[in-house]
Amino acid sequence: MENQNIPHVISHDEQAIVIKDLYKSFDDLEVLKGVNLTVDKGENVVVLGKSGSGKSVLIKIIVGLLKADRGEVTVLGQQVATLTDKELNALRLRVGFSFQSSALYDSMNIRQNLEFPLKMNRKTMSRREIIKAVDEVLEDVGLRDKMNQMPSDLSGGQRKRIGIARTLILRPEIMLYDEPTAGLDPITSYEINKLINEVQQLYNTSSIIITHDLTCAKETADRVAMFVEGRFTRIGKFEEVFNTDDEQVRSFYNYNFIQ
Repeated sequence: MENQNIPHVISHDEQAIVIKDLYKSFDDLEVLKGVNLTVDKGENVVVLGKSGSGKSVLIKIIVGLLKADRGEVTVLGQQVATLTDKELNALRLRVGFSFQSSALYDSMNIRQNLEFPLKMNRKTMSRREIIKAVDEVLEDVGLRDKMNQMPSDLSGGQRKRIGIARTLILRPEIMLYDEPTAGLDPITSYEINKLINEVQQLYNTSSIIITHDLTCAKETADRVAMFVEGRFTRIGKFEEVFNTDDEQVRSFYNYNFIQ
């Protein structure tokens, strides 16, 4: 996909995700302690925090895989906790999840991996339409020449790109990225960060990007939300979030950029 060098344009007319006063505990362990966050249409919000801090729990609540103890989550105008199973499944088709592991089927080649969600969820599509959709999304992630290869033949960065392509093929309105640069070398991480921005521009997605990689945050975020001890302590532009004397925030920055 060609880098169009278009600045991010944020529309505040609609909010893709609204999270209000969210709490979640597991037995005596409090994980979410009054979380508040909004994601505007077309916006990339990076959620930063230490491993095990509750970032993944938040994502699972957003898509209805977990239920909050109290609080409210609204996704694309629908309150998640009030949806029936049928309504929740319909909403999930509008939300793409890019797994840390890429979650490809090892027994299928790349074309088959990308065709699978279409066959499962777009049953009225013709064979010609499916082939066209696969060709287009592979072109968008820069891997059209890999369609007949197996996942085991690809590098870690290529598998990550194919995982994103398989999510994009259903044309989601929201993208949720779970540690998109984890385990990747700096050059490949740069390419994935660039792809996340290109996806935002080409598909007009609203995204939450979970990471503890500050370079990823700096390169992809319209806003950064710093997650500390169960809640967001600072939300804003990257420079605004880290322009603070808060030792917990500064130590996170120093761990990434100084050591």
